[in-house]
Amino acid sequence: MEILDGIAPVAERYDGYVLDLWGVVHNGKHPYPEVPEALRQLKARGKRIVFLTNAPRRSWFIAGMLDRMGLDRALYDGIISSGEIAWRMLKARSHPFFARLGLRAVHIGPERDLSVVEDGVATLVEDPAAADFLLNTGPDPERGSQDAEAYRPALEAAARHRLPMVCVNPDRHVMVGAERLICAGALADIYTALGGECFEVGKPDPAVYDPVMEIIGPIPRARVLAIGDTPHTDLAGAQAAGLDALWALTGLAAFAHGDNPDPEVLRQVALAEGVDPLAAIRGLRW
Repeated sequence: MEILDGIAPVAERYDGYVLDLWGVVHNGKHPYPEVPEALRQLKARGKRIVFLTNAPRRSWFIAGMLDRMGLDRALYDGIISSGEIAWRMLKARSHPFFARLGLRAVHIGPERDLSVVEDGVATLVEDPAAADFLLNTGPDPERGSQDAEAYRPALEAAARHRLPMVCVNPDRHVMVGAERLICAGALADIYTALGGECFEVGKPDPAVYDPVMEIIGPIPRARVLAIGDTPHTDLAGAQAAGLDALWALTGLAAFAHGDNPDPEVLRQVALAEGVDPLAAIRGLRW
């Protein structure tokens, strides 16, 4: 697999860019040092840039987080998060899975994720026996972000009541600084093993790219490039949506393969995941 040093060699081949956030644009604490300049170079050439993230919070919340990190809003054109899409699906209730859900949800996750149920799209209850579904946005401060097994008792309680799960982040892990932490997808794995029904909102579902393309505008998908650090979600999702993709060797990829990965090892990992990225890229830099 070819490994690019930066985005410049392929920049003119594409008019739109779909960028993952955690592990590509930032590390959970601050942007990677060369990212702002790369975004400036792309915007100077008239490129459309949308962030697509499996974050279990609405897009307005993510924008505020990026503001606090110091990332200028002029460097991108929009944000679509799995939390935003989940909120829209809970509000519309047009998808068959969501159409049959009641309004009462028992929640696993931190309070900061509750933008996903704002405007009355769901009502939170404490007792699984009183709930219509299980809303899983990931680990909470009480049980921690290191071990998904800490959530097994709560998942077992929901499974006993046969609550369908809405998983608002299909990622299994994320890098925050130098730490690898669990995400909602890790809890979904336990729940499905218990026999629970689960709907995962976010990448790699190709449907989540439709609202991204609405922001990008009338650009053919052949002229849109996705960049992500995770084959299972970012690369698989882009491929299913008909987009070319670059595999960013930051974030989870750096954790798994180190700073100087073997191109052949990367190729075999991609093949095992059923994806065929255009190339790998050492980081989002010009």
